[in-house]
Amino acid sequence: MSRIHFDLDVMRSFVAGIELGSFAKAADRLSRSTSAVSAQLKKLEEQAGTPLLRKAGRGMALTEAGEVMLGYARRLLELNDEAASAVRGVQLEGRVRLGLQEDFGENVLPEVLGRFKRAHPKLRVEVHIARNAALMQSLDAGRLDLALAWETDARAAHAQHIRSLPMCWIGNDAEQLPYATDEPLPLVVLDAPCLMRTAATEALDRAGLAWRIAFTSASLAGTWAAVKAGLGLSVRTPLGLPVDVCTLDAAATKLPALPKLGLALYRREAELEPVAERLAELIVQRVSEAT
Repeated sequence: MSRIHFDLDVMRSFVAGIELGSFAKAADRLSRSTSAVSAQLKKLEEQAGTPLLRKAGRGMALTEAGEVMLGYARRLLELNDEAASAVRGVQLEGRVRLGLQEDFGENVLPEVLGRFKRAHPKLRVEVHIARNAALMQSLDAGRLDLALAWETDARAAHAQHIRSLPMCWIGNDAEQLPYATDEPLPLVVLDAPCLMRTAATEALDRAGLAWRIAFTSASLAGTWAAVKAGLGLSVRTPLGLPVDVCTLDAAATKLPALPKLGLALYRREAELEPVAERLAELIVQRVSEAT
């Protein structure tokens, strides 16, 4: 039986069409005609030996085989792009200074830096973990090239919005609140100033619910330890939560709803060195896909 050699160019059109929700949009992004992309999809299905797309209303949806193909296509393209970047960047030297919140240290940093290091072995990445205000100050002072931070000022220069995340009440048990309903709600929060601390107290005040600060910490590690111990509730986004804490259903627990919070990648300058931009691409991709 002869081996199948999938065309990466065809794979790229397939992935772009799915991610954009339209193969016409994919054709436009890839500077191809719609008919050329349609021909590529037909070729991919012929190689696969099974339909990858099915009609769904006025659009198209993935078949079960298509879902499998999409996962492999993304991996193949990532490896291809990483190889191309590595070959071009093997001689590059220097450093990139990255700042980010603790929230992303465990589920974003290892994968992104691992891929970046393999592609650019002679480059040094300096990582600074800090609170939002400190990151923005360091960026403004020129001490960072990139900062992954919460959106606090829509007017901030060189900001690339990545996604909006819901703020959630966080506890150690999804079924049980760590307080009596006739007592003030105990809160586990970071030291002020803190965006999520403010969001929590303002939401409770608007709802007419009493609260008290039960535990404060300068770091997320201390916050999670207190939540796990049942000392109170905290507020955070679902991104980067430890496995032994959980989000609470605000309606079921009679807690007030919380707003969403934007997440952005900030650049020191509008245009950075190509290697810094490559790191930026990896960060945006990883955070966009994170659950």
